[in-house]
Amino acid sequence: MFNVGDNIVYPMHGAGVIDAIEEKDILGEKQSYYILKMPGEVKVMVPIKKAEEIGVRNVIDKKSAEKVFEILEEDKTDMSQNWNKRYRDNMDKMKTGDIYEVADVVRNLSFKQKEKGLSTGEKKMLENAKQILVSELVLAEHASYEEVEGLVDNKITQSFKEFTLENANETVSNVVNKFIPFDGSDDNTNVS
Repeated sequence: MFNVGDNIVYPMHGAGVIDAIEEKDILGEKQSYYILKMPGEVKVMVPIKKAEEIGVRNVIDKKSAEKVFEILEEDKTDMSQNWNKRYRDNMDKMKTGDIYEVADVVRNLSFKQKEKGLSTGEKKMLENAKQILVSELVLAEHASYEEVEGLVDNKITQSFKEFTLENANETVSNVVNKFIPFDGSDDNTNVS
């Protein structure tokens, strides 16, 4: 059970604060609801009985936030080349409410956007995943939205540069070795 003022995460919406606990009569049935204040002044009602089942959980702590930033610094993970399957897989990750899965989606889609661009649907998914990620990190880090968003963007940009440059150098090296075999000898003999 959560209390008024608790910072919580509501999957697919992000982090917010329990603004109130109210009893409502909906369709003749009285139930207690958490009234959640979400980013952008959005208010959401969640039945207390179903909160855990829906995936409402406490905001991560500072140590877990550090792990999120580490995920953003890693190379992308494998994603399907098929747009529909990739979209479904990423949506499933987001629905878990697991912040690490959301960070994986943000990093992977950000890399893909930098490499080839994204479809309209995936752009929207990236925006939503990033909003969910940043909203929770804001509460975990006790920082402003702009600060955290900038930090997330910087981590992704740095890792993208690191891993794409690393992969590009590896590709060039493989091509060079294929066409210019190097046997390790230091023989500088001229062929006449």
